[in-house]
Amino acid sequence: MIPLTMAETGEPLMIKKIGGNPEARQFMENLGFIVGGEIMVISRLGGNVIVGVKASRVAVSKEMAQKIMV
Repeated sequence: MIPLTMAETGEPLMIKKIGGNPEARQFMENLGFIVGGEIMVISRLGGNVIVGVKASRVAVSKEMAQKIMV
């Protein structure tokens, strides 16, 4: 298991764990980040990560990306 910030760009990944407080986890779940779900790192911009989740692209801060384990 590695944090999303260390994942390779362009590879399909499976979310194994989402850390943080319950409100942050619920917010991420509402965006489509669920344990067992598939995501893909599209690009990185200034430490932030652009992620493809479901049929959308979502920008995730570096701090939150470190709490998403793949």
